[in-house]
Amino acid sequence: MKKNRTSIRWKIQKSMMVILAVTLVLSYAILSVILYNRNLSLLQAELTQEAKYIRTAINISGTEYLEQMDMVEVETRVTQIDVDGSVLYDSRRPDGTESTTENHAGRKEVKDALAKGSGEDVRRSATVGKDMYYYALLLEDGSVLRVSKVADSLVSTAMALFPVMGTLAVLMVLFALLLARWQTARLIKPINALDLEQPLENEVYEELNPLLVAIDKQNKEKEAVSNMRKEFSANVSHELKTPLTSISGYAEIMKNGMVRPDDMPLFSERIYKEARRLITLVEDIIKLSKLDEESVELEKEDVNLYDLTREIISRLSPQASQKDVRMELSGEPVYYNGIRQILDEMIYNVCENAVKYNNEGGRVTVWVGNTLDGPKVSVSDNGIGIPKEHQERIFERFYRVDKSHSKERGGTGLGLSIVKHGALLHGAKVNVESEPGKGTKIEMMFAKG
Repeated sequence: MKKNRTSIRWKIQKSMMVILAVTLVLSYAILSVILYNRNLSLLQAELTQEAKYIRTAINISGTEYLEQMDMVEVETRVTQIDVDGSVLYDSRRPDGTESTTENHAGRKEVKDALAKGSGEDVRRSATVGKDMYYYALLLEDGSVLRVSKVADSLVSTAMALFPVMGTLAVLMVLFALLLARWQTARLIKPINALDLEQPLENEVYEELNPLLVAIDKQNKEKEAVSNMRKEFSANVSHELKTPLTSISGYAEIMKNGMVRPDDMPLFSERIYKEARRLITLVEDIIKLSKLDEESVELEKEDVNLYDLTREIISRLSPQASQKDVRMELSGEPVYYNGIRQILDEMIYNVCENAVKYNNEGGRVTVWVGNTLDGPKVSVSDNGIGIPKEHQERIFERFYRVDKSHSKERGGTGLGLSIVKHGALLHGAKVNVESEPGKGTKIEMMFAKG
């Protein structure tokens, strides 16, 4: 299934557009509130000054001043309210909005003026049908003078700003798009120029360092695997060619009639041994390939490692007798849940090496049992031993410590590699202790089930 891929260029531009949109909306809202509060403050100052002026005039000339105001059309609405809340005067004329006779005792600004000397309020007027700002002052005769004027609401203020903000938003979006494209190209350019073959040599953003380190590690792992495969292929070719050359040579001599009848059994035996060696090598290569690919299809079962080791020692008895090597088994029955065939090959290869690389009349001691860390199989011999510098490499494919005598001792060079891969398959650990001339001890420690 194909995954949807989003361009990093589009992601950056989209992020910038979202940020710009949020910024514009917030700026629009904040500016509307600021402008509304500023207009309201100016209106408050204007009406407060006007109310004080009218109060002074009324206190001097009485209500005659209000009657004179009827002759002059003004935007400000002036109302005189009695102590009981009845309207004594309203500057709204019959030809305009009808004046109200509704009792005003419950109006906030009126109540505050009667109690504190002054009061104010902003609300929607039922008479005018608009938001109004009201300011009231207490007169000397105990009545209340109230002045009011239409006040722009927050919504109307925002709507008044909309054309300006809309034009500004369009210009800013266009500018941001151009800036986003330029900035995105500038940011992506170093990434597109990355040298993935030498990732740590790039001078780029610090945030990319973990990625570059991971790529470098992956490159090294790929190179190591590639080199290992090349080496393995070369070794396989060499190991296969050697017995095939021998078989071909012996067969050719026999074909040409250059072998005496008495020597025929000897040549036949040599061909047989080389063929068996070739078969064993191919089998080991197949085993390793399956272990590498984790394609072992056998199911796990509870295996008695002690009984399995006893069977292996019995199979190795003829080989041990030829070298006069004594094999001893001790320990106790212990069960481990694993693949029996792989466990057999692991223990067999370690025991076979203990016999193969032992001295005439040597000894191989095998212990199988349970420990605090789990089941363990320990194989010790008093053979030729392994030098310290070779101990870490003996599990490599086709690696031989003594190449000059490897053919004499036989083997494919893959036995311990099978042990290593079998241990990985079972989550086991393999420890090696050895000293040249004194022998070798190999322990296979299996995790608790």
